[in-house]
Amino acid sequence: MKITFDIECTPAEARAFFGLPDLTPVHDIYLEKFKSAITDGVTPADWEKMTKAWMPGIADGFDQWQKLFTSAITKSSQG
Repeated sequence: MKITFDIECTPAEARAFFGLPDLTPVHDIYLEKFKSAITDGVTPADWEKMTKAWMPGIADGFDQWQKLFTSAITKSSQG
């Protein structure tokens, strides 16, 4: 026996039904900051902050790779 249900509801209604929080205010703040970054421009300092927040450890990894390559180049040029 197979029983199926078709439920028509909006995503907001589904979130409310399952007891999930309404993140609309957070979403609005995020979009506002994103819009201001596009209209005002993004500085290199902003890029650094974003990459450190979104991908922790990546910037340190790039520094380590740079040091590794620099040491390899200096060793190969010395002999």
